Amino acid sequence: MAGKSDVFESDLLKLIFNGTPIAGIADNAAASPLTVLWLSLHYADPGDTGVQSTNELSYNGYGRRSVARSTAGWGLFTGFSMRLQVEVAFPKSVDVVPQTAAYFGVGTTQLSSGKLLYSGLLNPAIVCSIGITPILNAFSTIINEE
Repeated sequence: MAGKSDVFESDLLKLIFNGTPIAGIADNAAASPLTVLWLSLHYADPGDTGVQSTNELSYNGYGRRSVARSTAGWGLFTGFSMRLQVEVAFPKSVDVVPQTAAYFGVGTTQLSSGKLLYSGLLNPAIVCSIGITPILNAFSTIINEE
């Protein structure tokens, strides 16, 4: 089994989350590069074969939230980890039956079954019930590239 070097892991995260080119390998020069990534909440792990809508919460009022694809939105936590730089609040639930956000996702579209780039466990999980505002922050949203 082959692995990536720590430097390349860091480069890959910076390319995806900040739009920083990897010299000689990849750049952000597409005609319309993404300027934001979309956060989602999931009641179960969307898994390696999932899309953005896999196991996604669906309470009344729920919607994905955008985060700038830049160092203002995402920052290196370690050489191979990225984390949110901003607090992201999702809409409050108005449903009587609560839903639990156990995972977060990072994808490419606001609506539909877009490409899920990363997902991770929320610890602690967030119970989304009437009047609760689910919030993701730097410490609840860390992405590792290993």
